[in-house]
Amino acid sequence: MATTKRKGGASGSERTNPRVWLYSILLTLQYGAQPLISKRFTRREVIVTTSVLTCEVAKVACAVILMARDGSLKKVFSQWTLVGSLTASGLPAAIYALQNSLLQISYKNLDSLTFSMLNQTKVFFTALFTYIILRQKQSIQQIGALFLLITAAVLLSIGEGSSKGSSSSDPEQILFYGIIPVLVASVLSGLASALCQWASQVKKHSSYLMTVEMSVVGSLCLLASTTKSPDGEAIRQYGYFYGWTPLTMIPVLANALGGILVGLVTSYAGGVRKGFVIVSALLVTALLQFLFEGKAPSMYCLVALPLVMSSISIYQKYPYQVKKKES
Repeated sequence: MATTKRKGGASGSERTNPRVWLYSILLTLQYGAQPLISKRFTRREVIVTTSVLTCEVAKVACAVILMARDGSLKKVFSQWTLVGSLTASGLPAAIYALQNSLLQISYKNLDSLTFSMLNQTKVFFTALFTYIILRQKQSIQQIGALFLLITAAVLLSIGEGSSKGSSSSDPEQILFYGIIPVLVASVLSGLASALCQWASQVKKHSSYLMTVEMSVVGSLCLLASTTKSPDGEAIRQYGYFYGWTPLTMIPVLANALGGILVGLVTSYAGGVRKGFVIVSALLVTALLQFLFEGKAPSMYCLVALPLVMSSISIYQKYPYQVKKKES
């Protein structure tokens, strides 16, 4: 079978590259541990906007340091323009900022494993928006995998209303402050991912530059929203670091690291490796939840987990193949 080079795909040398393995393992651990870390080290009194803003600042700092280390900092910023930045990163940044706020709310109101699995529906919405924006088609197997993913999300939505594994015992709070926010965040993630893919293909932005631009724009949007939002009022009344402890920086820095790693894994290994990372992260979440919280997964989670794992594996393994026209 002839092989063709595809942008973003991993070659044989990339698969054996120690850096690829390192980035993949680190991202797997970050994805899997983030829900538990956030619940354990972020007090409920912490104002959501402050943790999101601090995370964005940390992402910018990390990306600038990494660009300085690899010697691309001067070249990247000498070619930078405001119009090009807003075109490539403005809208995705605003979308991601809202998504992060919704995820922070959901972390506090959902069981960690359930959160991780519902969060995987972003794969479906990414496929939907890449088709709408980039006309990227799906194979029959991929369409079947997406239906498996939807089935798992429905099971989890039904199960969470009666689950005792979440941090809240109020079914309405679980639904409106746990399930709905993470599903809306998944829709936004799919839209932003498709827009970023379009920007990278047209604008040829590096992953580090995209991280800086999106973090800056997203932070400005969040700051503007504080003039009217309840979080803004809370900041003015209680102070920016209300409810914070030194340990609050742990989930903030972990989330910032994840943002950097996503770009690196995609750049070095492509979407297939990232798909394996997502699946592996579900297992990491389940293991850590059992070890540190002593909570066995609910029946609905046990049924949904193999569906989520199978759907993501099938989706990554059977991409759409363009049929060659016979001459």
